[in-house]
Amino acid sequence: MRKISFTSGILILISALMLVLIRGFEDYLFYDPLLDFFKTDYTHRSIPEINHFVLFANLVFRYFLNAIFSLLIIWCFFRDKGILQVAGMIYAVFFMLIFVIFSYMFLTGNAGFENTPLFYVRRFLIQPLLLLVLFPAFLFQRYKSQ
Repeated sequence: MRKISFTSGILILISALMLVLIRGFEDYLFYDPLLDFFKTDYTHRSIPEINHFVLFANLVFRYFLNAIFSLLIIWCFFRDKGILQVAGMIYAVFFMLIFVIFSYMFLTGNAGFENTPLFYVRRFLIQPLLLLVLFPAFLFQRYKSQ
């Protein structure tokens, strides 16, 4: 396996730090009243009044930021256009699918199970969970192909 250059290592660390900072300062960076809602006993409460457009715009922006830094980590580690293209397509398709599911559940109020599915679907939009799945998958694929 190829060694990671110093520059790539620094970019990986900066990207990982940016993902941590996005999470750490989420209350200040993004409009998301659901953050506080899901910190309480959300199973027995109804969803508070929310500006839907601003919430959705912030979810898209946050997903986009997480995707950019996650893809940068994947690129710096693997340096393979094919892997980056596959990862980018997975991020795009995953976003479209999860955003439609979240929007439907949120706008219709059909979350069911006392808002628990809404909590988990939203988590996929605001956290870089795909990186935790894709990185080991690409690493395993590279290992098996050598």
